[in-house]
Amino acid sequence: QLQLVESGGGLVQPGGSLRLSCAASGFTLGYYHIRWFRQAPGKEREGVSCISSNGISTRYVDSVKGRFTISRDNAKNTVYLQMNSLKPEDTAVYYCAAGKYYCLGPYDYWGQGTQVTVSS
Repeated sequence: QLQLVESGGGLVQPGGSLRLSCAASGFTLGYYHIRWFRQAPGKEREGVSCISSNGISTRYVDSVKGRFTISRDNAKNTVYLQMNSLKPEDTAVYYCAAGKYYCLGPYDYWGQGTQVTVSS
């Protein structure tokens, strides 16, 4: 089965950290550029970060710069999103997507999402 599976979400206090994982099964993630999105209740989906297939290029939305770090381990078929200094406004469902274009759709694969809640 060809799929992306996110994990690592949860409840964390403001200022805390989480590391999200996006693991591919049934295909080679290293052939794809990856983008993390998030969607908060009542808001549109937002692109958070992207990473090129070889891991050399990365990009972040302004609101997470300096706090989030995207990385990948193609040998493990996994992409990560390290989230530090979390804020309540980071609360959302986080999704990863794999596509053939860097930081652009369309996307060939989507994960099911993982909930991140930042609250005291």
